[in-house]
Amino acid sequence: MAGTPTSVDAYLAAQPPAQRAVLQRIRETIHRAVPDTGERISYAIPAATIDGRVFIFFAGWKSHVSVYPVPEGDAALEHAVEPYNSGRGTLKFPLGEPIPYDLIAQVAVRLAERATQS
Repeated sequence: MAGTPTSVDAYLAAQPPAQRAVLQRIRETIHRAVPDTGERISYAIPAATIDGRVFIFFAGWKSHVSVYPVPEGDAALEHAVEPYNSGRGTLKFPLGEPIPYDLIAQVAVRLAERATQS
């Protein structure tokens, strides 16, 4: 992608079709899971916000999509995301495998709760 996108729509438009479809569904999943979510580009990737504060990021890569950060403080959720945890606060979801959108929704809710508590 040439330059930093200025909006989430621009970021998605610059993605290859396979990544774009998955990222659009992740975007929709986050918005459904956390109503009244805003969005913006932060660190050159899409970010969802609550009251202007970023609580979750998502991005497309050649062979996977990622969601950042990894939620902490909920043992059951930490166990559920373990297969996707690639370290450094990143959840990687390989393209070509089923994407666990329900799990991404749970991650978004947990991160949103954490963001509103701090």
